Amino acid sequence: MADIFDQIIAGEIPAYKIYEDDDVLAFLDISQVTPGHTLLVPKQHYTNIFDYDEAITNKIMTLIPALAKAIKATDPAITGMNISSNNGESAGQTVPHSHWHLIPRYDDDDLNDTLVPTIDNSANYDQEAYETIATQIRESVEDSHGL
Repeated sequence: MADIFDQIIAGEIPAYKIYEDDDVLAFLDISQVTPGHTLLVPKQHYTNIFDYDEAITNKIMTLIPALAKAIKATDPAITGMNISSNNGESAGQTVPHSHWHLIPRYDDDDLNDTLVPTIDNSANYDQEAYETIATQIRESVEDSHGL
């Protein structure tokens, strides 16, 4: 059975896309721990980082800084970024498809760092809000970060 990320990659579930090429897809996390919370997933199914080959490792590790810079460029209030990937159930991985969280941080966000990956603010966002955030980051990626 396909996981949620496989379904998003296949276009069966809509997503607010940030970046896409033949190998990866970046899109807004529906939970939006903070505005701009983005997920980066390999399109080929890798359960976790232990399955990565050199090619996908290079692709992911090259894109993470570029996406982080693009996200940061959309809002001068962003002063930091949590970048994380849980690998294996014992590490808190809940979707069995490798993925990376890029969570913008703000000086006044009052988030407990240990709880950041589990926060769900999706009730605070409608389609227009997601589209606005996605468009800002997508344009930043396209305009200034060479992706």
